Amino acid sequence: MFGLNRSPAGVPAPEDCLPGRDTPIPTSSVHYVNGRPIVGPFPSNMESIILGMGCFWGAERLFWQVPGVFTTAAIYSGGTTPNPTYEETCTSRTGHTEAVLVVFDPGEVDLRALFKVFWENHDPTQYMGQGNDVGSQYRSAIYATGEAHLQAANESRAIYQEKLNESGFGEITTEIAPAGEFYYAEEYHQQYLAKSPNGYCNHGFCQVSYD
Repeated sequence: MFGLNRSPAGVPAPEDCLPGRDTPIPTSSVHYVNGRPIVGPFPSNMESIILGMGCFWGAERLFWQVPGVFTTAAIYSGGTTPNPTYEETCTSRTGHTEAVLVVFDPGEVDLRALFKVFWENHDPTQYMGQGNDVGSQYRSAIYATGEAHLQAANESRAIYQEKLNESGFGEITTEIAPAGEFYYAEEYHQQYLAKSPNGYCNHGFCQVSYD
């Protein structure tokens, strides 16, 4: 699935994004699988990172299964439109990508383990999409909460790029940036594949190990 030959539009400029709304859209506050909160404040020993891998349904399920992850949530991140709806995000006119908020205990799981899940479970060389899901709302992204996480993300990208080069694959297109404001997706998106086990999430898939 690496390097699909498509050239979708990039992230829209802020002035071209939909206006959104001042009021957050209704969503859940409790994780359907583990019963923990998905909205902060979280315990003081927790850290968080935001990861976009295309459709957030499958990506979220990967991370809530990782030991040491406290909670996860499906969110819209990286864009402009405040409090967007799913329908608005699907127009590629919010600037946001579907992403997962991963809240974790660094004493139990480190960023390297989370980045391994990230890199190996989507195609980071595909521009503005994953598999047949095409558009800026499906772009690959890491939004870091703090300078240490940002540095770790860039180092991780360099490591994985070497692996891809060795295997003859292309350049990583993943957006890596400091985390800005994000918005929770609608309740039915939260932990969707636990509620709908027969649901389908279309991803590109990696064929190269991070290790």
